[in-house]
Amino acid sequence: MINNLQVYKRCLIIVDMVNGFVREGVLHDDNISRVIPRQIELIKESKVNGDLIIFIKDTHDEEATEFKRFSGTKHCIRGTSEAELVPELKVYEEGENTISVEKNSTSYMESPDFRNLISSLDNLEEVNVVGCCTDVCDFNGTMGLANYFDQHNKDIRINVHTDAVATYAENKRKHYVDAAYLLMEQQGISLVKKKEK
Repeated sequence: MINNLQVYKRCLIIVDMVNGFVREGVLHDDNISRVIPRQIELIKESKVNGDLIIFIKDTHDEEATEFKRFSGTKHCIRGTSEAELVPELKVYEEGENTISVEKNSTSYMESPDFRNLISSLDNLEEVNVVGCCTDVCDFNGTMGLANYFDQHNKDIRINVHTDAVATYAENKRKHYVDAAYLLMEQQGISLVKKKEK
């Protein structure tokens, strides 16, 4: 448990890098793993800077309503390995300045635990977002986060790291990813990536 949330000016949100989207199950895509090395770089940078690290984990009960909207594709059931972080990131889950939050929808902003957490970060100035899926959970949660900050008149920069997000069947779904980026930019969300040396 993290006691003093007032110390954090920046946070890194890692969305849904769970086995059920990356390594196993009906909705996984092995290609999503290509962004893990960049995510690890950002986690290490956040640790050095003393930033808050938030892991979002898609976690559902057997009869989750969301499944009906996705053709009955049951995924990331609570208590299964699908709902756990991929091994490369799981090693960071219990670290200092780190917290994990479960969500039961495609938007992490709808998780009561996340909403309570973000509302307690009174000195927050910047949020960095990575994870999957770019056009679904990253998009829905981050748009909701931007709207939440606007509603509460919080001037907080949001960065989505385009070299650390991925979606399933990305080559076939490029139009969805492009639309997600366009809409996020329109909302004032910054699209960033590592500078080439």
